[in-house]
Amino acid sequence: MPPILSISSISKTYAGGFQALKNVNLEISKGEIFALLGPNGAGKTTLISIVCGLVNPSTGTVLAGGHDILRDYRKARALIGLVPQELTSEAFESVWNTVSFSRGLFGKPADPAYIEKVLRSLSLWNKKDNRLMTLSGGMKRRVLIAKALAHEPQILFLDEPTAGVDVALRKDMWELVSSLRATGVTVILTTHYIEEAEEMADRVGVINRGEIILVEEKTELMRKLGRKRLILDLQAPLPGIPPQLAGQPLTLSPQGTELIYTYDARREHSGIATLLNSLREAGIAFKDLRTEQSSLEDIFVGLLKEPS
Repeated sequence: MPPILSISSISKTYAGGFQALKNVNLEISKGEIFALLGPNGAGKTTLISIVCGLVNPSTGTVLAGGHDILRDYRKARALIGLVPQELTSEAFESVWNTVSFSRGLFGKPADPAYIEKVLRSLSLWNKKDNRLMTLSGGMKRRVLIAKALAHEPQILFLDEPTAGVDVALRKDMWELVSSLRATGVTVILTTHYIEEAEEMADRVGVINRGEIILVEEKTELMRKLGRKRLILDLQAPLPGIPPQLAGQPLTLSPQGTELIYTYDARREHSGIATLLNSLREAGIAFKDLRTEQSSLEDIFVGLLKEPS
């Protein structure tokens, strides 16, 4: 099956010579949840803006559902919904009218039943007659999602969708994302809450300084790049790491009560047996041990620290 979104050799240079994107290539399949991670200024919003037709690329092509976003922009844009970072809306308009108007912008016939379904799914039904200026920040964020869904897009961009949203609203939004994926909608999100990407995404892309530095299935990424830590709870605190253990990838907790050994889980010989023998020879006893796997956040931070 061809990808629902194909980004080929996209670059963007703004006036003044700043290059926001450098030869970005990316393909996203129908129905997947793709998380695009990167620090501020990495190019995430510029890339989303190009795909959504808000910014023109300097070079390259983007196909949405097989439609070129420049040559066949009406059909391409009809497939795309965007939830931007900014809370921009018509302050004096009602929730119902705002969402219905967004549907009409794409030439879709009026469908009150569908608009009601969207508003109910976002817990906005009891606010449908409220003016947007009376809503809280979290409710306004929900309205932005409702607007993006009003024309029944097949590709939904969520640009930092839960920024400034409380835990309850965030949970509702991710339940909605899961239900959209079940209907075949492709969801592409940027987020600073990396635990959300770790829980929700099928694949992860990392962008830094305008370049895609990695695209990988989330589970495979964690398998390949994730490290494990063996944490030993010592019977007696240590003032420092003994000379006999020098050269080992060891750290000592500030209190001296835990010895932490970091190793690559992919390697057949992790060195744990050698470490335990060295501890016994040094007369260091421990009362318990446990292992921890690197999180997606650990991997993300590690990738950004690698030299470019």
